[in-house]
Amino acid sequence: MSSSITLTIIVLYFLLLLAISWYTARNAGNFSFFLGNKSSPWYIVAFGMIGTSLSGVTFVSVPGTVETAGFTYLMVVLGYFFGYLAVAYILLPLYYKLQLTSIYSYLQNRFGQTSYKTGALLFIVSRTVGATARLYLVIRVLQYFMLDDANIPFWMTAVFILILIVAYTFKGGVKTIVWTDTLQTTFMLGGLLACVIYVLNNLHIDFGAAWQQLELKGYAKLLNSDVKSPGYFLKHLIGGAFIAVTMTGLDQEMMQKNISVKTLKDSQKNIVTLSLILIFVNFLFLFLGGVLYLYAQANGYALKGDDLFPTLAMKHFPPIMGLIFVIALISALFPSADGAITALTASYCLDILGIQRNEKLSEQQQTSIRRKVHLSFALVFLLSVMIFNWIDNRSVIDLILKLAGYTYGPLLGLFAFGVFTKHQLNEKLVPVVCLLSPFITYLIAENSVSLLGGYKFGYELLLLNGMITWLGLYLVRSSREKQLV
Repeated sequence: MSSSITLTIIVLYFLLLLAISWYTARNAGNFSFFLGNKSSPWYIVAFGMIGTSLSGVTFVSVPGTVETAGFTYLMVVLGYFFGYLAVAYILLPLYYKLQLTSIYSYLQNRFGQTSYKTGALLFIVSRTVGATARLYLVIRVLQYFMLDDANIPFWMTAVFILILIVAYTFKGGVKTIVWTDTLQTTFMLGGLLACVIYVLNNLHIDFGAAWQQLELKGYAKLLNSDVKSPGYFLKHLIGGAFIAVTMTGLDQEMMQKNISVKTLKDSQKNIVTLSLILIFVNFLFLFLGGVLYLYAQANGYALKGDDLFPTLAMKHFPPIMGLIFVIALISALFPSADGAITALTASYCLDILGIQRNEKLSEQQQTSIRRKVHLSFALVFLLSVMIFNWIDNRSVIDLILKLAGYTYGPLLGLFAFGVFTKHQLNEKLVPVVCLLSPFITYLIAENSVSLLGGYKFGYELLLLNGMITWLGLYLVRSSREKQLV
């Protein structure tokens, strides 16, 4: 597919998003930007959050893991289910009871200003790293397979994409994103199904026959029973549960959509529905990865990892399938960045600058500050994407989940200490604990083979980090107690 066609598709897609933004952002103010006027239909939020939860990383990276890991990633997704139950029935009631706009306000209510700011900054760092890594992966695919041939440099592609994202999120914020994410999820899942059907038809097999072949080649393996392996199924299950709690329940981007739903009951419906759908969709991505390997082997293509799906779709599938892949890919791209920039803007404005608590600022002044912050985060995203391009990590999904173990761990420890104890904290030492715990976690993880008899940490590293943070907070607790909120 030519680069001119690719750019045309992206521009047309953007114009559609811009039209939705114009329609949804009419008469939108700061309350609309941050919480969508608390009128978002739960079923629309649930469906749109599929795209946000999956992103381009799932679309490109998950199918490529099948050759070496089989379907073992599905245990992580099953862990998500249990984590989402905790979000629905522990965290959401808390957020609705306190009528929060920023979920980190809970830390202010529970401990004080320093813990509040620390939690918000932890989110800002965590979401910036994760979202820009996802964004980088999709831009890299577009660049390598389509835009390099047109001599368009990587930085120009990144700037162009971010300008598009800022343009349709600039005014409406959450009120717009709830609906654009729904459109993008539809296109992404449609592309996934179309690719599965095409490959099965090309191989002249149905689902049952394909599954038999996957089992014969060892691709359908679900459980890793090696306790010392990072992929051991219990590590995946436990790690997945805590990844869901932290990267959804303690993440302003994900929660601002949930708490934009009018009632707690409907928000809980949203989370439970999302958790069930994600199991099926991730299974379908893994199944696609399996049949893509069967397709590649049948045609003599030596492909693997993140390059498998894009290379086949863009260089070996018919042009119409390449077109479907591009639409699905950019549909996966935008939710991984638009919601992140919006949530980061909201968190910085509400938690760090405190614009809603400043009675001296008019609505117009608040809007001006919000827009400047929004543009600033777009610039931060651009710089971060360029850094990832310089590093050029080839296994982005593994990188993101590993980074989450270090960046979200202190946030997990902070919230767990607040929810499950009555202790207050020595506020001055909270940032110290939250900075030291990832460092201690890293030292343990790097030396676990010698310290723990050959044990290697997987995604449960997040839990270890959270426990170390919790222990550190316990050591710096004050003598005062506060009743659970």
